[in-house]
Amino acid sequence: MTLIRPVRDYIDRMLQDITGMKVLILDSHTVSIVSVVYSQSDLLRKEVFLVETVDNMSKESMAHLKAVYFLRPTSENIQKLRRQLATPRFAEYHLFFSNILKIPQIQVLADSDDQEVVQQIQEFYADFCAVDPYHFTLNMHMNHIYMLAAVADPPSSQSFCDRAVDGIAAVFLSLKRRPVIRYQRTSEMAKRIAQESAKLMYEQESGLFDFRRTEISPLLLVIDRRDDPVTPLLNQWTYQAMVHELIGIQDNKVDLRDIGKVPKDQQEVVLSSEQDDFFKANMFENFGDLGMNIKRMVDEFQQIAKSNQNIQTIEDMAKFVNNYPEYRKMHGNVSKHVTMVTEMSRIVEERKLMLVSQTEQELACNSGQVAAFEAVTNLLNNESVSDVDRLRLVMLYALRYEKESPVQLMQLFNKLASRSAKYKSGLVQFLLKQAGVDKRIGDLYGNRDLLNIARNMARGLKGVENVYTQHQPLLFQTMEGIVKGRLRDVDYPFVGNHFQQGRPQDVVIFIVGGTTYEEARSVALYNATNSGTRFFLGGSVVLNSKRFLHDLEEAQKISRSSSAV
Repeated sequence: MTLIRPVRDYIDRMLQDITGMKVLILDSHTVSIVSVVYSQSDLLRKEVFLVETVDNMSKESMAHLKAVYFLRPTSENIQKLRRQLATPRFAEYHLFFSNILKIPQIQVLADSDDQEVVQQIQEFYADFCAVDPYHFTLNMHMNHIYMLAAVADPPSSQSFCDRAVDGIAAVFLSLKRRPVIRYQRTSEMAKRIAQESAKLMYEQESGLFDFRRTEISPLLLVIDRRDDPVTPLLNQWTYQAMVHELIGIQDNKVDLRDIGKVPKDQQEVVLSSEQDDFFKANMFENFGDLGMNIKRMVDEFQQIAKSNQNIQTIEDMAKFVNNYPEYRKMHGNVSKHVTMVTEMSRIVEERKLMLVSQTEQELACNSGQVAAFEAVTNLLNNESVSDVDRLRLVMLYALRYEKESPVQLMQLFNKLASRSAKYKSGLVQFLLKQAGVDKRIGDLYGNRDLLNIARNMARGLKGVENVYTQHQPLLFQTMEGIVKGRLRDVDYPFVGNHFQQGRPQDVVIFIVGGTTYEEARSVALYNATNSGTRFFLGGSVVLNSKRFLHDLEEAQKISRSSSAV
């Protein structure tokens, strides 16, 4: 079972039981939820001839069409529906909601249906964006809220928590499981989300979550991004993570409009392991191997193109016409991947990322403060290194050596402030306040726990296969801790009077503040090579360094203004 399957099943059931021509009406959240698992051609096959959003609907009557609504059950959406049902445009209304409806909301809809056009109201629990088989996101707008104390902005803090609880509940309803719940002790928001999830699953909606029990309950673990601030700051060197870091991925789509001369049909491309076999095979490959595999794909395509040019008989022509759609699709796929890899190579060269990344990986994986200080200083003085890369290097140094070398750290702060007019060193201090060594409980650098120290020494002796991909996110240790029963109750307490004996078969790890594609890769590779426990990873957003720094800046602004009051 993956996360994509139940979401696809829900949409299949919505569309196939309603015969005839349909219009599908979505909101800003469900557009993302549908688009990552369902293509345009999938919708056409289900006789969906129009897709509209509930905010931008035309006024013209379409009495020949049946309307299928798929919305989040928010009070705003219920009010929009109420107004639309007052003057119906469609012959029939089929209303599907992505999460649990409240009784008063059903009452409002029933009272609004004067003309009796509503055929059905159902809950289909697809309230999360399944970007990959084991990776989901909630695309939350005000993601920086988790860094602030609840008193700084109580309404935003509550809506952040509510959205996370809704998304987590939907994941477990679609998997037909009720978990035991643990959370990271040091995170106020993780604790709140865990407790409210437990309240929903075991009290308010206990009947809905009363699935057939497994011998060992599944586990929900809610953790905080700030326990591993290193992973979202690093440059990436595997395909999917690298595209998100250097160009950006939103709902499995990549916007290529700003890249030189790109054909019109290639300005926004889909990167989905479900729809693109080449991407599925290469999404976790490192940049060097990826280049070789793309060359092989281009060579294969050129062979096919050459045989297509050699049309001599009527039979050849018929064969070419029959194969043309496949040929065109292959052509589009080849040029899409070539365009992206070419653009990433240009950025790597322009920003001297191989040089920068080598130091980043050293800061993340190996100790050696003197050499690290020298390397960071040299890069701060290098004219080719961009401001944002300078900032990230100082942040990575600060996270690693804040206690060991405060004097050198001040020197780096001053140099950063003098070299980068836009970034003052206050942001680095704010990061340390948020995610410094005193705030973290995980063994981020493998130097607290004897077992990790031994493992790091062994890794150092063996040498690394690839200097650019030696970093392993903290999440990997967390997964090992769960499987081996080594996750300490004192650091990750259970909610309520639950506890876990034995190894859980299904584990959902939710990261408050967002996941990264590097972590999603760790989860996918772990699931592919280990049987017994299956991990799912989810979070408030999918981060790259740009988004992580943006969230940090937003939180810093608010905390400054609230402390000034």
